[in-house]
Amino acid sequence: MTSKIAELESLLYVAGDNGLDIKSLCELLHITEVELNNLVVKLKRKYEDDSQCGLQIIQLNDLFKMTTNQRTSEIVQKYFDKDLTKTLSQSALEILSIVAYRQPITRIEIDDIRGVNSSGALQTLSWRGLVKADGKKDAPGHPNLYVTTDYFLQYFNFESLADLPLIEDFEDENFEDEEKLDFDDPDFNNKGED
Repeated sequence: MTSKIAELESLLYVAGDNGLDIKSLCELLHITEVELNNLVVKLKRKYEDDSQCGLQIIQLNDLFKMTTNQRTSEIVQKYFDKDLTKTLSQSALEILSIVAYRQPITRIEIDDIRGVNSSGALQTLSWRGLVKADGKKDAPGHPNLYVTTDYFLQYFNFESLADLPLIEDFEDENFEDEEKLDFDDPDFNNKGED
């Protein structure tokens, strides 16, 4: 008879990038949520204890996924570098942060915040799997609403959107930096004129 851990492992493997939520796993395995959590802990421990294993189990909100282990990140990065640029551009990161904090949001709303057209960088983020169109806004033209993906959480090592830094923290830091500036300093007023 197959063990529940083997069944859980198989389900997470076949689910692939989509993963499986807690409710589905409990229904498929005919177990309670507490029993599922115990199985997940045992499976995680199995992978952590085996230094020869390249896999791990992660949780994103109420979703469990089987992913590559961080120990193998170098070779996995080489694989992805063949097809993807190494880093996100400044504009892509800016758009990604806007989507993360304001989702769901349309491209036009992103453009209004940034003051420039965002379609190219938004397309790159969609192609990279960090954002996706998730429904349409009830407005003229019915524009797409963009949200972050589970891969976004995984990419930045978050378990949920609640792990995002608070915007107020950034505003406080910027305000403190501004307080340190001496606007009457002649060197300050001449910056950028070289």
